[in-house]
Amino acid sequence: MGCMSETIRVNFGRPIPVFPLSDAVLLPHAIQPLHIFETRYRQMVNDCLDGSGQIAIATFANDDWSDDDSALPSLRPAVCVGQIVQHEALEDGRHDILLQGICRARIVRMIEPENGRAYRQADLAPLEAVDAQPPAMTRIRRQLREMLTSPRLSRMRSVATVMAWFDRDDVSTHALLEFIGFALLKDSELKYQLLAEANPVRRAGIIKDELANIDLLVGRAQRQPFETWPKGMSWN
Repeated sequence: MGCMSETIRVNFGRPIPVFPLSDAVLLPHAIQPLHIFETRYRQMVNDCLDGSGQIAIATFANDDWSDDDSALPSLRPAVCVGQIVQHEALEDGRHDILLQGICRARIVRMIEPENGRAYRQADLAPLEAVDAQPPAMTRIRRQLREMLTSPRLSRMRSVATVMAWFDRDDVSTHALLEFIGFALLKDSELKYQLLAEANPVRRAGIIKDELANIDLLVGRAQRQPFETWPKGMSWN
């Protein structure tokens, strides 16, 4: 049993290594650069390169957890299974990798370090129907295009890059939602909501609501002197 992105398959019948991140959420189709320096995760990457090359990117359930804690952190249930698509071995066993998101999954059972394996693994189950054809969502695609070509949102950085995907027949609306979520939505909690939502139509609703909020905020900021703009608000 597995899920597929392009020609990449995930075998959910075997445990998958888990790499938790505190401030980043990977979405399917997106590519995340990672610098691997901790001993346990160096081992994880070495083992992955000898196997399927797949890692599940998870997020911490407790924001207060730190490496100084003796207990391993609790993880949120939704993860993104990623494929190592580029790897560079560095000095002292460190790695630079590019991880491409393949599909959503949920943690069924954590497998703690044992027998010389320093990192955690997990039994996973797919969040979306295996090999199912996603809906066309033509109307949603049109609505998103209209929102992103509006006078305010079109000036945001990364919008031009995202818009280039709209005109490609080989890029589904399902994939466009992932690109928009990864490129334009900066809030980690919002990205986790997108990751945990199995229904693409509901994911589109989350994205449209957030784009509408950004548009409203930018409109308010434009009516104020630059010095009084909301903290963090800019065209970047």
